[in-house]
Amino acid sequence: MSNKPKLFGTDGIRGVTGEYPLDRTTVWNLGVALGNVLRRGEPTGSVRVVLGQDTRESGSWIAHRLAGGLRSAGAEVIAAGVITTPGLAFLTRHHGFSAGVVISASHNPYEDNGIKVLSSSGTKLSESAEIDIERELAQAEFDGQEDCNSTPEGGSSAGSAAALQAAPCLWEDYLERLLALMPAGLAVSQYRLVVDCAHGAAYRVVPELLRRLGIEAQLLHVEPNGRNINLRCGSLYPQAMAEATRALRADLGVAFDGDADRAIFATREGKLIDGDYVLSIMAPFLQRQGTLEGSAVVGTLMTNLALEITLGRQGIGLKRTPVGDKYVMEEMLRSGINLGGEPSGHIIFAHLSVAGDGIITLLEVMRVMAETRQPFEELTRTFKPFPQIIQNVRVREKTPLESIPEVARAISACRGEIGEQGRVVVRYSGTEPLARVMVEAGEAEMVEYHAARIAAAISSALGTKGIG
Repeated sequence: MSNKPKLFGTDGIRGVTGEYPLDRTTVWNLGVALGNVLRRGEPTGSVRVVLGQDTRESGSWIAHRLAGGLRSAGAEVIAAGVITTPGLAFLTRHHGFSAGVVISASHNPYEDNGIKVLSSSGTKLSESAEIDIERELAQAEFDGQEDCNSTPEGGSSAGSAAALQAAPCLWEDYLERLLALMPAGLAVSQYRLVVDCAHGAAYRVVPELLRRLGIEAQLLHVEPNGRNINLRCGSLYPQAMAEATRALRADLGVAFDGDADRAIFATREGKLIDGDYVLSIMAPFLQRQGTLEGSAVVGTLMTNLALEITLGRQGIGLKRTPVGDKYVMEEMLRSGINLGGEPSGHIIFAHLSVAGDGIITLLEVMRVMAETRQPFEELTRTFKPFPQIIQNVRVREKTPLESIPEVARAISACRGEIGEQGRVVVRYSGTEPLARVMVEAGEAEMVEYHAARIAAAISSALGTKGIG
């Protein structure tokens, strides 16, 4: 077997619901395989798994199938119901479960879904653990006939539904954890917010959190119907949130994605603020407090070069990893660094959570505002990112990009012109059939020209429907 997982991408297993590997047989078999691997790793043989999901209509039948496979392998399954991915990570660690599983495809449309497996510590699985599960899946044959209750269309019998009835105390435990993170007496109730929950997993916990903190907020997209998650809303489509923030002159706007592990912000003027901006605010703040461990932050290949320069002037280093919050967290643990993140809005505060948590990021941003007594827009003005373009090209296969002559020539020409005053990163998505082209440099016209040239070369060689 390959030394790299085949089914697991950078964020678990993901695909179109009902199609391999998210067909009902494979989902059941995956539950059996996971249960067997977990049982071998438990000295007592006692395996407890906590299972959560976002608001996709397919989440219920996938949860039932997966739970059926886990139980047939001797695991006890506890359902947390609809909960964010970082919320499930907290519950896994806090309650001592053998593993946690989230049924979610994060920011993808409702037709997709995914299975994210978390270790007993709440972190994403290592590649070696993923390979163990895939090996178990490949070597054994399970047919899943023991479970006759659920269907790919989402139906389930009353008995099966009762067996997976969510424990109501679990999401309350996560809520209490979030409330405890806000220092007592800090004047956050003064702020007015606009919050976009993307019709996703945050739709219940965020309104209750804000209510208990006494924060006035206009809530957007908090009515999930199973098919509207991320639909022209949330962190991938934050324009409505930004416009509402500007129109209301709110102190802060924020948009989460479907499982609320990422957050994109907006200022009072409606300016969008990504994860690089957040790191530019949080790193100096933690450094002044003496709590920035390692005197550095962890970013990715996509982190803007201007952030590295800005932080460097303040004595703060930047370490880069491949794209994916999983890799960011692994480097943070290796290097003893407690702050890291991605431009997409995944921000990890390792001293607060073992997972990137959009809600914790919101709380930390409000804490900085309250403790410094500076408005959000003022906090963002010290960072000026280089012009950057990211173009996506849908591809039919993932041939090594620099092995394609026309692509290699376009990349080489770009690097030759921008030199050390910019960067070009060309890579495949770990979760979708996309090639991503990122170019940044001091001049916007140069960035646009080279990004378009490289994307066109990839589209000509490998594209299906052109540039996305």
